[in-house]
Amino acid sequence: MRFPLILLAFPILFTACTPAELQTPPSPDEEFGALFHDVQTKALFPDSKTFADAEPLISSGHILKAYEEEKGKPGFDLRAFINQYFEIPKPLNSGFTSDTSLSAEAHINALWPVLTRKPSGRVRGSLLALPRSYVVPGGRFGEIYYWDSYFTMLGLQVAGKDSLIDGMVANFAHLLRYQGHIPNGNRSYYMSRSQPPFFSLMVELLAETKKDPAILVTYLPELQKEYYYWMSASNDEDIKQAADLKPGQALRRIVRMPGGVTLNRYYDDKATPRPEAYKEDIAVAQHSGRKAEDVYRNLRAGAESGWDFSSRWLKDGKTLATIHTTEILPVDLNSLLYHLEMTLSKVYGLMNDTKHSQSFKNLAEKRRKALLQYCWNEKDGFFYDYDFVEGKQTGIPSLAAVYPLFFNLATPEQAKGVARKLKAEFLQAGGLTTTLTPTGQQWDAPNGWAPLQWMSIQGLRQYGENELASEAKSRWIHENIRVYKATGRLVEKYNVYDISLLGGGGEYPLQDGFGWTNGVLLRLLSEK
Repeated sequence: MRFPLILLAFPILFTACTPAELQTPPSPDEEFGALFHDVQTKALFPDSKTFADAEPLISSGHILKAYEEEKGKPGFDLRAFINQYFEIPKPLNSGFTSDTSLSAEAHINALWPVLTRKPSGRVRGSLLALPRSYVVPGGRFGEIYYWDSYFTMLGLQVAGKDSLIDGMVANFAHLLRYQGHIPNGNRSYYMSRSQPPFFSLMVELLAETKKDPAILVTYLPELQKEYYYWMSASNDEDIKQAADLKPGQALRRIVRMPGGVTLNRYYDDKATPRPEAYKEDIAVAQHSGRKAEDVYRNLRAGAESGWDFSSRWLKDGKTLATIHTTEILPVDLNSLLYHLEMTLSKVYGLMNDTKHSQSFKNLAEKRRKALLQYCWNEKDGFFYDYDFVEGKQTGIPSLAAVYPLFFNLATPEQAKGVARKLKAEFLQAGGLTTTLTPTGQQWDAPNGWAPLQWMSIQGLRQYGENELASEAKSRWIHENIRVYKATGRLVEKYNVYDISLLGGGGEYPLQDGFGWTNGVLLRLLSEK
């Protein structure tokens, strides 16, 4: 694997950081050890994320000392102990009352202040401080999320909230500068992984919003850091190990394929239960018949994918205990990295650096050819993920297949094939279903999700499939507004098969708010 390694000297043009914004608190499972384990495995809270987000009221050392002294005493009450020493988070939008006489647009615009978080100036438990204001999804999600934020920004752009878009991009740039990557979210327990790499699209959106292409150049150092992270090139040791990879071998998020081309997978740098899903992960591992660390790593990698969880990642297509995310080359991830490479090529072109512009263009073209080689199925006329360990496609149809259309890297004939399958099998009463398999996982049938509707609609438009795009758009809007009028809520996901039901499945109850649903709906409603 060879790609440009460029040392850049750019002025820092962003908000100065306070000491809190340069601190990374420890992950709560590591900080509180046995206490954390006991609280989570005893299921003191229905949702494992609750205690992972709790804020200690005094130092962890004092809390742990008190726990050791008190836990063996007669009548010890663990819940009372936790209430004494921790502030337990409350649902984010619990104080908001919706008015269904308002339009969906008015409802969304009323929610922006509810979902906006201002810089705190101090570390709060597992929450990383950020220098600028940002929008959170809502419900149980009280932090910024990486890939969610792009789709939220689509709505912020329509709402004229340019400063929020600017601040959120600056926050992600801050994380890239000081953490070396954009974590899953701004929680210490998310630091070992990222999420689908949408940063290059966010920078493009900001440049479009401000009508200033120079913004792309401003963020070049951070775009470069994003690329190094995903290509396992953030330090000399990784670069050396990556250079020595043989075909079929992997290092973190890169996989060397025959012929020397490098493609990417989702991964996580830890192999322990996720703090925010602690008891659930332990239960999956215990019933898997596999090495626990292998299960934990693959669950975490599934979380990095944003599709947590889906039949895409399951060896048998239905059972979570068979999860093998790290063995899969996802069509959506590699399409996103194609866009990042093309963006870097464009930025160097703006700087009149033809050498590096051409280098990244060449890398993007190699990736495009490899993606079409490994992920396109001529017989089915569809894109599938590729299992590089088995040396074959997974055969699980999903809306990840629209990413090559969104990024305009599919051929016209391939786009026609994808459109045919979407129309025949994916298009349902309430929009496009995520997969065709009902597994009980939330990123499977019968659920539809806002980000995938947007990627699908835009991907179809790229290739002139406007009638199907319009039909998918119309059904999704109708379902969103129907649920809003019936419940006063815009929610995280929707049942697109039976529009009398809400979306379900997964590890936690249906959440409302909801950042990316609001963003995509507002953007679609704004189109003339």
